[in-house]
Amino acid sequence: MRVLIVDDHTLVRAGLSRLLQTFDGVDVVAEAANADQAIDLAAIHRPDLVLLDLSLPGRTGLEALSGILGQSPETRVVMMSMHDDPMHVRDALDRGAAGFVVKDAAPLELELALRAAASGEVFLSPRISSRMIAPLIGRSRQSRPEGVAALPPRQRQILAQIGQGLSSKEIASGLGISVKTVETHRARMMEALGCRRASELVLLAVRHQHELG
Repeated sequence: MRVLIVDDHTLVRAGLSRLLQTFDGVDVVAEAANADQAIDLAAIHRPDLVLLDLSLPGRTGLEALSGILGQSPETRVVMMSMHDDPMHVRDALDRGAAGFVVKDAAPLELELALRAAASGEVFLSPRISSRMIAPLIGRSRQSRPEGVAALPPRQRQILAQIGQGLSSKEIASGLGISVKTVETHRARMMEALGCRRASELVLLAVRHQHELG
């Protein structure tokens, strides 16, 4: 795996080069300090992979990414940054990046990112993944039904009949199920809705009658 390192700090490039040379099967073929150098060296060396810093003097790492892939679409590019801003990550992925790692990642994480990119996969540092997924989880939780709305259809049907004043025997007869089955559903509803007594379930059923149909 032939790698081009792009970072505007000489010591960072040197440290990365030394680290990457310890990875099995990895060869650092060139180093660049800015976007223009990165694009030129990528055209000359045709590396398998480019490890590219997001923050570069002059043209940004994102501009370098577009330039590199524009002339070498087969090259895989993994972005690096001190920051984990989801907007930058999404922008990089939209432009064709094969990965995004934070600069304080462990060496193993960087190696995984490089090998994943070389295999045609996309790798994100766990910290970045968490930040990007968190809003989605939040929206999912907000849209998830709660209370009476979260009950299975059969239990909602039984709860509606409880609210109409029907007994377990009457409900069982009307639905063609056993009284024991009705009682089991009643117990599960009480647990799910936080009702300690049967009377509380009845009051709740009456209160939500319009939701139950």
